[in-house]
Amino acid sequence: MSAAPIYLDYNATTPVDPAVLDAMLPYLQGEFGNPSSAHGLGGRAHDAVEAARAEVAALIGAVPDEIVFTSGGTEASNIAIRGAVRIDAKRRAVVTSMIEHPATEACCAFLEGEGHKVTRVPAQADGLIDPARVATAIDDDTALVTIIHAQNEIGTIQPIKDIAAAARRRGALVHVDAAQSVGKIAVDVEEFGADLLSIAGHKLYAPKGVGVLYVRRGTAVPPLLLGAGQERGRRPGTENVPYIVALGEACRIAGALLEREATRLSALAGELFAALKRDIPGIVLVGHPTRRLPNTLNVLFPDASGRQVLEQCPRVMASTGSACHAGSEEPSAILTALGIVRGKALGAVRLSLGRSTKEDDIAAAARALAQAWQRVASAVAAAE
Repeated sequence: MSAAPIYLDYNATTPVDPAVLDAMLPYLQGEFGNPSSAHGLGGRAHDAVEAARAEVAALIGAVPDEIVFTSGGTEASNIAIRGAVRIDAKRRAVVTSMIEHPATEACCAFLEGEGHKVTRVPAQADGLIDPARVATAIDDDTALVTIIHAQNEIGTIQPIKDIAAAARRRGALVHVDAAQSVGKIAVDVEEFGADLLSIAGHKLYAPKGVGVLYVRRGTAVPPLLLGAGQERGRRPGTENVPYIVALGEACRIAGALLEREATRLSALAGELFAALKRDIPGIVLVGHPTRRLPNTLNVLFPDASGRQVLEQCPRVMASTGSACHAGSEEPSAILTALGIVRGKALGAVRLSLGRSTKEDDIAAAARALAQAWQRVASAVAAAE
């Protein structure tokens, strides 16, 4: 009998928490009302949406009327970034970084095509963005500074508070992509000084297809969609009640478990990297050693392709930042932006832990990955 698979790809997506599923199921069955309907069924749906709104707000230090439900983090970031440049005709420019998620980078590229100036600040070799370099990039034309909080591939946590302070001094809005950080570490919009912040439900044990845009009171971001005016006109369309309820419950659970899980996962990630280092001479951890998500390791396997290592290790389900096109392999743009040369960057594997990760999984995964690396590295050496 084959050994049970070990899932180490929680940054890609998480399973729906059983309590989250229980919370949403009634709204897929008997409680099917439209929140805009005046009768009892609609009223109960409305109340469920508002209860979820309060749970999301509580997790990030916001107030409920600042929470806008969306179809996910990508839509939330589109509303924020593409909307911010439409607020003031005198402010049309965007400042961002070179290590953003595609949901941000694609929006910035789109705006560039429409004639908006976009300045991309490089990250340092350790994956951190220097707030002073961001401050230098901001001018009186800057409408928005948009920065990822925790980088999805390498887990590095950015100094959002300092970056936001620099933006505020020049009168620019601040958008934070917090899809990877909310539910894993403390996120407080007041402490950050954020005007806009994106959340993706499926990164914190809610279903795929639901997210949030936090919009600070007084921030008049125009909607992307037009319709009947739901979500105070900021995101029209009949609310996805079951998934909104699910996200509210996921946020409640995340808040209750946050400190304990962060401590546990940080210890397990440390054990995993230590075990890999024992068996794989020359393996390298990408990104800042301490300013990182507690659950995330991005490692460079020496003298081997990370994709091939994972192919040789089907028991471990993880991600590599490389992309394959017509038989050729290209490294992650995030890693090359950090100055990692192509050959080394191709060795990258992201290992991200979650609530179901246990001590036994760590030892087994390290052993399986080391054995897979040995097979790949030996084959490479023999072919030379």
